[in-house]
Amino acid sequence: MANSSASETHADSSEMPVSLMDRPKHIAIIMDGNGRWAQKRDLPRVEGHRRGVASVRRITEKCAREKIEQLTLYCLSSENWRRPAMELDFLMHLLEQYMIEERELIMEQRICVSRIGRRNDIPASTLQEVDRTIELSKKNNGLRLCLAINYGGRAELTDAVKRIAAKVKQGELDPDFITEETIAASLDTAGMSDPDLLVRTAGEMRLSNFLLWQISYSELWVTDVLWPDFEDSHLDAAMIAYASRTRRFGGLL
Repeated sequence: MANSSASETHADSSEMPVSLMDRPKHIAIIMDGNGRWAQKRDLPRVEGHRRGVASVRRITEKCAREKIEQLTLYCLSSENWRRPAMELDFLMHLLEQYMIEERELIMEQRICVSRIGRRNDIPASTLQEVDRTIELSKKNNGLRLCLAINYGGRAELTDAVKRIAAKVKQGELDPDFITEETIAASLDTAGMSDPDLLVRTAGEMRLSNFLLWQISYSELWVTDVLWPDFEDSHLDAAMIAYASRTRRFGGLL
């Protein structure tokens, strides 16, 4: 993993442009540090989440302008339900509000929204607004924005195994013909490309159960910058780092 400080990130981002050919087609982001951002300012943790929504808006618009094909954001992990109920209620309210308030912009910019993760435990009113935005935007041909909500990589793989096992049980699938493609087609992300670049904010050096199958060959880029402070220039720096690397996928060049 590459790790970059905020000052280094800003300096690097102005040194060279990233050509369209060298940009990642699919960027996935673990948006970390909202709570720490608030605590550093003696604010309630929920204020960090509120500020984090502004970063979501900013980076989504940035990816749309840069002609990135897909952006996948880790909004809520399946493990996050262990947090205090008040914080979780606020997060669900923010998500619901985002779906409503950003709908016009999503349609104007031709953004196509999708969701991965289990539906259970998500409040019905929040799911309703997410589903409405997905339905309204499904024919849009711009940036594909995928929101990982109540998502966990192990849970996703478990559900995929169950789907495959059911097909085997029903005689629809011969176990000898199960391939990587069979598994990929059974995941929540079926039909999506794998991420080229995985970005993690707040300096944590772990994957946190995110897209465990899909990021097998993704380039990793970690910054100490907390998510509410994540700017366009930080994403530029991540893309510059990505463009500078040689991707071998296990082979030799």
